[in-house]
Formats: sequence, C-alpha cells, structure tokens
Amino acid sequence: MGAEDVFRERWVCPKCGARRPVVRKVALTGAGLSRIFDWQHLEYYMVSCSRCGFTEVYDASVLSSEDKVMKALDLIFG
Repeated sequence: MGAEDVFRERWVCPKCGARRPVVRKVALTGAGLSRIFDWQHLEYYMVSCSRCGFTEVYDASVLSSEDKVMKALDLIFG
C-alpha cells in the first residue's frame, strides 16, 4: 500500500472532519542549478479536502519507502 492509498483511506480533514481527500503528488524545482535546468527533484504530497478545500503538504522523501510510509502515517493518524 502506497502513501496515496493510505491518505485516501485514513485522512480526516482537521478543519471540517470530512473524509474525502484529493491526493496529488507534485514535483518542484529547488534553487540554484536545479532551478536553471528545471530539475524537479523535490516531491510532495498535497492532500486537500474535497469539502472545504483545506490542504496539507507532506514531504515525499520522508515517506520514500513503504515501511517509512506506514510508520510516518501511523504517527500522523494514530
């Protein structure tokens, strides 16, 4: 089970309590050479509430392996 699946199953909006997240993985450039050459090496998960629009951002490098994903999300969601 990947991070996106875990978010979809377990995420609850802290603002309105809805359980209908929209999960997107986005890539961004950093500063310096990566910006000049448009290397998008920074990856994040953006989890938005489909009811109220509240959005949380999670660093994908922290959730890089399946084992880390489960441990980190267990800490977040209890």
